[in-house]
Amino acid sequence: MHSAAAPVVSSTGTGDPIHWEVVDEVERQFGILMVNAKNSLKTRAAAIDPQLSMMGFKVLTLLVRSGAKQQGFLAEQMEIDKAMMSRTIKSLECLGLAERRMNPEDGRAQLVSMTTEGRQRMDIMLAGDRRMLQDRLSEWGTEEVRRFADLLAKLNSSKS
Repeated sequence: MHSAAAPVVSSTGTGDPIHWEVVDEVERQFGILMVNAKNSLKTRAAAIDPQLSMMGFKVLTLLVRSGAKQQGFLAEQMEIDKAMMSRTIKSLECLGLAERRMNPEDGRAQLVSMTTEGRQRMDIMLAGDRRMLQDRLSEWGTEEVRRFADLLAKLNSSKS
């Protein structure tokens, strides 16, 4: 169900109704994308381990990008409290996907890292994701894919 939103006027004071109809469609498509993304996160987490939570999956994804990190850093990056992060890491340890070890640079702190098993499972899942994206974009022309990437980069770099 689509509800009529109040008309929007751009920051320049103009109110091109066709432009704002297109913006409404972009908003609708983003809504669909967000629902699909949430469902994808659940599916991707289950592909690694049926008991893996979405939060645990997000921590593993962060570890893939950043390598071993202190628990406090992970909590800060995920914008969750340290207690929640501690529980999430404990769950990942129980699943054999992550481990904690002493930080050689700071004996008071622990580093969280993926286990070999966790990394292998993530690599398999990521390879499947890559194949799926390549399949979805295989019918697009190179210029369309380049334009899509440029537009996504522009959107991602926009100030909120």
